[in-house]
Amino acid sequence: MNGHSVGEDPDTLALTLSVQTVLLVSTPPPPPPPAMKNLHYSLLSLFLFLFLLFSIQTQTQTQEQEQQDTAITRFQRYLQINTAHPNPDYSSAISFLKTQAEAPNLNLQVQTLHFTPNKDKPILLLTWLGSNPSLPSLLFNSHLDSVPAEPSKWSHPPFSAVRSSDGHIYARGAQDDKCIAIQYLEAIRNLKANHFSPIRTIHVSYVPDEEIGGPDGAAKFVASKEFEDLNVGFVLDEGQASPGDEFRVFYADRTPWNVIIKSKGAPGHGSRLYDNSAMENLMKSIEVVSRFRESQFDVVKAGKAAFSEVISVNPVYVKAGIPSPTGFVMNMQPSEAEAGFNVRLPPTADPDFLRRRIAEEWAPETRNMTYQIKENGPIRDCKGRPLLTPTNNSNPWWSVFQQAITAVGGKLAKPEILASTTDARFIRQLGIPALGFSPMANTPVLLHEHDEFLKDTVYLKGIEVYESIISSLSSFEDNDHVD
Repeated sequence: MNGHSVGEDPDTLALTLSVQTVLLVSTPPPPPPPAMKNLHYSLLSLFLFLFLLFSIQTQTQTQEQEQQDTAITRFQRYLQINTAHPNPDYSSAISFLKTQAEAPNLNLQVQTLHFTPNKDKPILLLTWLGSNPSLPSLLFNSHLDSVPAEPSKWSHPPFSAVRSSDGHIYARGAQDDKCIAIQYLEAIRNLKANHFSPIRTIHVSYVPDEEIGGPDGAAKFVASKEFEDLNVGFVLDEGQASPGDEFRVFYADRTPWNVIIKSKGAPGHGSRLYDNSAMENLMKSIEVVSRFRESQFDVVKAGKAAFSEVISVNPVYVKAGIPSPTGFVMNMQPSEAEAGFNVRLPPTADPDFLRRRIAEEWAPETRNMTYQIKENGPIRDCKGRPLLTPTNNSNPWWSVFQQAITAVGGKLAKPEILASTTDARFIRQLGIPALGFSPMANTPVLLHEHDEFLKDTVYLKGIEVYESIISSLSSFEDNDHVD
């Protein structure tokens, strides 16, 4: 069957189809309805809005990343300054910190103090004046020096401040305590950028020689007229890292004593037996000291006290015998023998009790024994109180500090006595409340160890924490309840 009607001329039909096709092709399409046109405009506007939003977010993220990188870079530069004993480069460290403090975005008052004759152990003091300088001020302290490092036992050179792919910044001082030194400045930098104005005056101090006891550093600074003029009401000093997700805080240090016990006896041939020989007497003393040490350790093992809450005693050397080119003369009994002990007393200990024990049991005169005690600092403050800072409602500074940590999502562990010693003890001797605090959660404790490091994200979080602490403490005005 054909495709046209019966009786219709095929040529006419073809012509008609051709004309219709031409007309169809040459006729423009009808304009879209108004609703379709509005839809096109809406989609275009939405696309432009999303593009601009993405661009702004990307730019903001880039700026934040650059700011973080800059904060980390400054930290790395400070870590690269070798301030390890026995020859700490204090000059370069002070120069770097002064440059930071005098930058336009910090613009802090800068003062360099000297308390040694040859001025080789400077103290840097930075000040941000508050709107009410009559109120007791705040002091944020850190030390310039570090303990030595053995490069051969590190994964990276200890003063290279290498930042690994997982964000670990390796350097001597990364945790102890150059982190807080720069975090103080970065926090103040951010607060100034946000136009924050403190009510209380804020001081930041950088002191030498903490790692060797601080005799020419914090000890002389705290005893100076310059320190008295600061009218300090509260101090934050260094703390330690926390392997858990809580920040550790320390309200006291243990006071170190160096105890040296000496014994004397008749010299003689190695084959003879003597009563009260020098070595015999010393060995008896070491046994007595060891029993005392065990009694303290048993309290810790029983869970009745933390390690830092008991008196620790550890033998550090024994000296006796007559030297020879090959070692010691083995057929002679020495007339003198000596042993040294490192003792640490918590502020709750009774120092008079320990002194009596040393005199009567550890080194009694009846056994031809003598002793020396070098007390590296008192165990009571200027008012006769235990050398500690209250961490309860009796201390308004503590309450403000707690709230500042909570405000940035942080958590505080149970306050502790620090097992070792920091410069904070010199502050507490004056009766000024001081806490040891370094915001390093989820971080292994690596101070004085090989491969000391701090993760970049932990360091940056610490800056945020100090922003909250500095702003909160410097805005606290309740001076009536501050002792």
